[in-house]
Amino acid sequence: MKKINITVSGGLGRMGSLLIKKTLQDKMLNLSSVTEQQEQKKNGIQYKKNSVHSLKNTNVIIDFTRPHCTSEILKIATKLKKKIVIGTTGFNKKQQNEINQASKKIAILQSGNMSLGINLMQYLSLILSKKILQEYQMEIHDAHHKMKIDYPSGTALMLGNAVAKGKGKSLDQIKGKIFLNKKGKGNVNKINFFIKRKGKIPGTHSVIFQTRKEIIELKHIAKSRDLFADGAINAAKWLAKKKPGLYNMHDVLNIK
Repeated sequence: MKKINITVSGGLGRMGSLLIKKTLQDKMLNLSSVTEQQEQKKNGIQYKKNSVHSLKNTNVIIDFTRPHCTSEILKIATKLKKKIVIGTTGFNKKQQNEINQASKKIAILQSGNMSLGINLMQYLSLILSKKILQEYQMEIHDAHHKMKIDYPSGTALMLGNAVAKGKGKSLDQIKGKIFLNKKGKGNVNKINFFIKRKGKIPGTHSVIFQTRKEIIELKHIAKSRDLFADGAINAAKWLAKKKPGLYNMHDVLNIK
């Protein structure tokens, strides 16, 4: 069976390093190239800058970097007709629109979280939100390590969008207050975000609906980043066979 050529973008990052390891261990994959901001060789791996040359032989690019880097890769990938798994988060509306437009020409799988558990949790949040009455307070709790810059996280926004969709609204319409590393009282009938950036937390998320009488909570705890790397690798294998379009992990996991 022909191997799938993989490029790991941001190879020196936490996720990038883990993705290199996973790719090298997988018999279905071949590590075609690794890209970084500066060209260098480290531990037997050649790190190259994003360019037509570094991406020309790949089948699927796996990108866990920063939004400006993803935009750079997107332009080259579109030109070369290469597929991309995007795990980067924190895009502004202009950058997201670039991804949406590129997906008309190439296959893109974008997700704020690649784990099975979080994607099932997103699905269940949508169902609960449809059924739960308006007087319930809605909260999303988002805890990550202190090095994570963007907040709410991509995962928290995924969950927030699911709750909003269950109410027949957009997240922008019913987004409430955002509390970073502090407590506070959220807005009624809004989705309020409670953010923690502390220590080395891989990722803990909760969706909470509560009144004075009861609390309904969905919670997911990531014990290791391997969870996200495994999901990205499975996504790359799935995407390798797909036509142009914008996909997510629900498509990979067949969650409808």
